[in-house]
Amino acid sequence: MQTIEKFAQLQVEATSWRRHLHQYPELDYRLTETANFVAQKLKSFGIDELKTGIAETGIVAIVSGSLGDGPTIGLRADMDALPILENSNRPWSSMTEGLMHGCGHDGHTAMLLGAAKYLATTRNFKGNVALIFQPAEEDGRGAQRMVQEGIMDRYNISRVFGMHNEPGIDVGNFATCYGTIFAALDEFDIIVKGRGGHAADPHRNVDPIVISAQIILGLQTLVSRGTDPLQSLVISVTSLTANGAYNIIPETVKISGTVRSLKENLRDFAEQNLFQAAAAIARGFGGDIEFKYRRYEPVTENNPDETTLAIGVARKVAGANAVDEKFAPSMGTEDFCYMAQARPSAYILIGNGQTASLHNPAYDFNDDAIPYGIAYWVNLVETVLAP
Repeated sequence: MQTIEKFAQLQVEATSWRRHLHQYPELDYRLTETANFVAQKLKSFGIDELKTGIAETGIVAIVSGSLGDGPTIGLRADMDALPILENSNRPWSSMTEGLMHGCGHDGHTAMLLGAAKYLATTRNFKGNVALIFQPAEEDGRGAQRMVQEGIMDRYNISRVFGMHNEPGIDVGNFATCYGTIFAALDEFDIIVKGRGGHAADPHRNVDPIVISAQIILGLQTLVSRGTDPLQSLVISVTSLTANGAYNIIPETVKISGTVRSLKENLRDFAEQNLFQAAAAIARGFGGDIEFKYRRYEPVTENNPDETTLAIGVARKVAGANAVDEKFAPSMGTEDFCYMAQARPSAYILIGNGQTASLHNPAYDFNDDAIPYGIAYWVNLVETVLAP
């Protein structure tokens, strides 16, 4: 078991990497400088194999153990930033206006790089480790593309593990759960069709803005009165768009939103009932709708065996009382779900302390978490791939 103290020097180095990445954020698949930085570090560590350009800017690095043949396990970190104007006021704040690492992917990358350096030096395991540096997590498609481009089969990955920082959990603590840990993500558009005209003559028109207001209010009851209160479903209207003016009632209004659910039957319920409720309301006022529903990411499921392994390793790193194994599933989503569908997996949360929330302009990854993240990755490898 490798203790936190063993990674003190690596923490200093990994913190410098993290802060560099924080200063130069890049979006989705356009991670040219980020990927170059990661690739150069990996080369300097003396890893066994390096493949860049997967899903445009993704990277897989292979480190082989010195204790004989064995399976290959995957460790995944995401690299992309967010289109947010940062106001954390840190000395290492973003140098690119309007972009920031508001979700801690800079920290995830730095922790996996730290583990890569340690593992490439010690090699105290059998088999191989595939270090997966993924683009476009925020886009929701980076993991799917890496899987579609064959990384699981090409490197014969048998299990895959993920980790994300979590504000509100103390530094040095971990959390996870068996089964579903993140929700499924769907999106919808409702085009409300009325009859436009002069705002002074509402009786001659069919006002899609008034209809839209009624639809938005009506949708709130789908969850509160249409589903079991012990099940989890979120329907949020996040955008309302109309092309009217002060004196014009428009022809159409676009309502857009998101659906989050923890069970497949709730996705079915939302798709069917969103349409039926919106159509009935619109037609009751003399209008109509056009409805579009898109299913994106499925739920992220933790496999039992891999979750038991993850909990055991986290307890070795942080202590038995510092690991919450009954963490309530999040209604947020994670495109790690596509890797989890491809291979048995477990996803764990690492404490970021009492910081600003993810996707907040004041957020910053807590560098005190770095040695815990490195220690988790290293001990996971040496446990799963023990001779």
